[in-house]
Amino acid sequence: MLIKTLGRVDYAATLEAMRAFTDARTPDTPDELWLCEFDPVYTQGLAGQADHVLAPGGIPVIQTNRGGQVTYHGPGQVVAYPLVDLKRLGIYVKEYVFRLETAVIQTLESVGITGHRVAGAPGIYVRLNDPGAHGALSLPADPADPFKGLGKVAALGIKVSRHCTYHGVALNVSMDLKPFDGINPCGYAGLATVDLATLGVFTDWATVARRFGERLQAQLSP
Repeated sequence: MLIKTLGRVDYAATLEAMRAFTDARTPDTPDELWLCEFDPVYTQGLAGQADHVLAPGGIPVIQTNRGGQVTYHGPGQVVAYPLVDLKRLGIYVKEYVFRLETAVIQTLESVGITGHRVAGAPGIYVRLNDPGAHGALSLPADPADPFKGLGKVAALGIKVSRHCTYHGVALNVSMDLKPFDGINPCGYAGLATVDLATLGVFTDWATVARRFGERLQAQLSP
């Protein structure tokens, strides 16, 4: 897998480039991983509902063809786009998503944070009161609020075309989190969104991008 660190790029242009790469690739095309960062933008998935965009406040809202609901991208967030041939890798979509989430969990572990999965809610979450706690999550204390006590640190939304993936996963490093208040993140009203800085980890985009890229490369290589 070829890792390309693109840095700050335009969202719409990057989306079009991913589509073009995927449409043009053949069974012999090497997989790539694009690591990038965007100016403020809301992106709406195929399942997205307009009423989950509460107050965009001038931030553009772009409709996309990935799965999932609305999310926010902005400076200080590592966005990883694996362009992977799942048929060649020998895995299905469910396993692919599991491996993406595993790479996030491993990246968080490298900075002392424990990431958790929540059934039925793709992405990675952390305990707000003890981000480094290693114990597994139990059933939600309040069934009406499955995210009580949790914050989302990474969002996931993918597209698969002819067994080939694009879009991907966003990991919050050190960013202005206020724009998340303008939406129901991933379609969940009141879901807290956090970044590494909120959790007491002070690092830079390049360091996290490199570590995250290494974990994804390991997870998505034959």
